[in-house]
Amino acid sequence: MANTKSAEKRHRQSLKRRARNVTVRTNVKEAVKAAREAIATKDPAKKTDSLKAASKSLNKAASKGVLHKRTAARRISRLAKAAAKQA
Repeated sequence: MANTKSAEKRHRQSLKRRARNVTVRTNVKEAVKAAREAIATKDPAKKTDSLKAASKSLNKAASKGVLHKRTAARRISRLAKAAAKQA
């Protein structure tokens, strides 16, 4: 347990950040999963919409610092590549 007042504050802050990061990560996972499922169905309209949503979700996570910007870019690239392969 924290011994100083500043350490207690840092702990409180870390708990808040963790809760925020978990939410963002969950949203990213859901969006990517939906995009992969849409790619598998081969429905062009659904595929582009879900790809756009996943890309937006990944970029948002990167801008908030939840994901590294290159990690987000790599995942977006792989999704786009998979979508193009199915076309």
